[in-house]
Amino acid sequence: MGWGGESATTGTTHPVTDQLRIGKLIYLNETSCEILVEISQDSASGPETSGDEGGDRERAGIQSVEVGFGLLDVLGQADGALMLRDLAARAGMSAAKAHRYLVSFQRLGLVVQDSRTTRYDLGPGALRLGLAALWRVDAVRLARERMPELMEAVGHTVALAVWGNHGPTIVHWEETPKTEPVNLRLGDVMPLLTSATGRCFAAFLNHGSAAERLAPMIEAEMALARRLGRRDVPDSPAGVREMLAETRAQGLGRVVNVLLPGISGLCAPVFDASGHLAMGILTLGSGATFDPGWDGAVARPLRAAAHRLSQDLGHPDR
Repeated sequence: MGWGGESATTGTTHPVTDQLRIGKLIYLNETSCEILVEISQDSASGPETSGDEGGDRERAGIQSVEVGFGLLDVLGQADGALMLRDLAARAGMSAAKAHRYLVSFQRLGLVVQDSRTTRYDLGPGALRLGLAALWRVDAVRLARERMPELMEAVGHTVALAVWGNHGPTIVHWEETPKTEPVNLRLGDVMPLLTSATGRCFAAFLNHGSAAERLAPMIEAEMALARRLGRRDVPDSPAGVREMLAETRAQGLGRVVNVLLPGISGLCAPVFDASGHLAMGILTLGSGATFDPGWDGAVARPLRAAAHRLSQDLGHPDR
């Protein structure tokens, strides 16, 4: 089922999709990790090479770090927490070997274990690394610099979201002291059907592996809405298509008193030079003071800010 309005291009990637994965290199303290590394005699004491050969020489690495990263990579790609046996199997190692790495990763905050289910998942240290990597992406950094000006214009809390492993993920937010506080945290994953951010991504994300994941995620949320008997969320494919068509036509994702009681939100898409969705700019606030109109006092500056940012990222005028 194609929810995005355009067919997804398999294999196409984007710098800000697949976001909250940890970078390829994680520098760990060998003592704190309690990992012993043996360097072969050949690599440790091989013959010296001349300066002009040095550029072609393969640098020796720490194999145990590379092996341990396999566990973090598996957790980063999983849909949720994993049992030790499943995590080890996916990483291609024994459970005993995986456990030794996980003990060290837990001490570093990269991994956490649920005391009730004994399952493992990425921890706050991994989140910090992922967010730090995201903040170094030029698009996110550029958007962050403009958040204070936008917050002043709309008069409400503003935030940035990018596509993460599990959906639209909040990577930056700024709360205005002029309005009631909103329960929003870094790393929060927003639902596709009940949040303005989710609706924005569901409507405008149309490329790469992330777009291919939309349909099953939407199906799961529709099923949940039917089980709960919700009337404020589309529970059929036709209803979802109608909602996404309106989102595209208005150029904004919108919810009014849906995700959080008494809270309204709008989310505008930001596109890169290839026309792909780079991020969403979100603003939300109390229904008592927040204007959710498609052409209201909040929507106009929000659209304008997203349009300017898209232009600065190389996206042509639509």
